[in-house]
Amino acid sequence: MKLLFHAQVNRFIYLHGFASSPLSTKARYLHDRFAERKINLTIPDLNQGDFSHLTITRQLQLVEAELLLNPTPVTVIGSSLGGLTAAWLGQKHIQVERLVLLAPAFGFLAHWLPQLGAEELQQWQAEQYLMVYHYGEKRSLPLSYELILDAAQYQDEQLLRPIPTLILHGRHDEVIPIQASRNFTQKRPWVQIIELDSDHALGNVLPKIWQAIQEFCQLH
Repeated sequence: MKLLFHAQVNRFIYLHGFASSPLSTKARYLHDRFAERKINLTIPDLNQGDFSHLTITRQLQLVEAELLLNPTPVTVIGSSLGGLTAAWLGQKHIQVERLVLLAPAFGFLAHWLPQLGAEELQQWQAEQYLMVYHYGEKRSLPLSYELILDAAQYQDEQLLRPIPTLILHGRHDEVIPIQASRNFTQKRPWVQIIELDSDHALGNVLPKIWQAIQEFCQLH
């Protein structure tokens, strides 16, 4: 009689971007591709019903609770600010075995805040809330200045755990310049980058992203 031994199946979690949702174009596309492979892609709602008080710390705590429920090794895929959150999960948790980062928001404050302008930033700090358009909700919502204070503690140079990482970034990214990912990759031999002919949304290269994920995660 033959005994069959089943190795632990790697789980997959997808973290959507800032002011986005589990129903974003990328999230739905990847969910459907994984489903075709009979693989469940867990997509938590990082807004948690309260976008106004979003912080990186709160996003981390949500996913960490998910990891505690199931000790199985996990691959985390993250987009934009979800990509930065994924990188921190990989730094903090040995359970995270691989990372796929889509236009990750490295240098988040350095790249995002200047787009607001000095006057708007001062107003935000003074009034504590800023109206921000939420693509998932399709409306503007108030966002607490706590996001900025919290994000300041997450410095990219501290991300040093040698975890296999694939970055996919558009060369024409207007939100987080591709140079941010190039700089991150430069001193980390465990990170590989694929540069794509796209912008921050990566909407025109989804099949290429899926192909790269399959190869990197050995889903063939």
